[in-house]
Amino acid sequence: MKDQRICIKFCVKNGFKGAEIFWMLQTAYGDAVMSRRRVFEWYKRFKEDREEPADNERSGRPSTSTTPEKVDKVLELVREDRRITVREVAEEAGISFGSTQSIMKDILGVRRLNAVLVPKDMTFDQKNSRKETASLNLEATTDDPELLKRVITGDETWIYGFDSETTQQASEWRFKNEPKPKKARKAPSKVKVMLTVFFDYQGIVHHEFQQQGFTITCDSNLGVLRRLREAIRQKRPELWRSKSWILHHDNAPAHTALKISKFLQDHWRKGNVPQGEREKKCASENDKLMEPPSVSR
Repeated sequence: MKDQRICIKFCVKNGFKGAEIFWMLQTAYGDAVMSRRRVFEWYKRFKEDREEPADNERSGRPSTSTTPEKVDKVLELVREDRRITVREVAEEAGISFGSTQSIMKDILGVRRLNAVLVPKDMTFDQKNSRKETASLNLEATTDDPELLKRVITGDETWIYGFDSETTQQASEWRFKNEPKPKKARKAPSKVKVMLTVFFDYQGIVHHEFQQQGFTITCDSNLGVLRRLREAIRQKRPELWRSKSWILHHDNAPAHTALKISKFLQDHWRKGNVPQGEREKKCASENDKLMEPPSVSR
């Protein structure tokens, strides 16, 4: 409202009447305009040579709820229990519910957020293994900046006949007093096929669709890998000639079976597949890197 008061002050200095000032404010601010009574109150104040457009300081006893001691107490309670409620904080700190909200939101700047869903909660050993693997990968990319350009990643996903539109995708711009858009509920498509795709930094190297009801097995994965080798020979001839490309996929049973490991060894570079300390340390819970001259897990 301070900007409207400044406009009133400007109009008073230029000799406009109260009714004229209110009409101009209505034109400029529309529904956000001050009430007619408030406009005339400030018109009178500025006519009486008032200069400050801000409100006068209000008298009253100082606040005893937002003292540094109370703020520190609220901060301590929040840090001890991140799931504590505002009402529990107010009871523990001995202050009102509203004052607690004000301290947490305006002074401490904390907000309550919903937990983000993750595939699984890893154990300490799994987190430590992931950290070691990330450190080794970072070291490898530092030693060889072109490493990631040699990686070919493979994965599978379901492709549905149609995808249900989300409520966010169905959102529309609406003006005031217009109803919210409606969207009928739809079940996901029952028609689906499995897509197996391999890609690198340049794009898709090989992909193929599987029939509905198809199950990935060791034997079927062997066929996919044979067709992948042919696709690499045709689409990535420089990697094929140097035999330097790295296969990156998850550790599903069909990918880590003994038959698959033997195929990868025999059809890239026979023998010479060391399993030293570095390869053992590269073990990851979710990913596996297969390189022609060596196998890193």
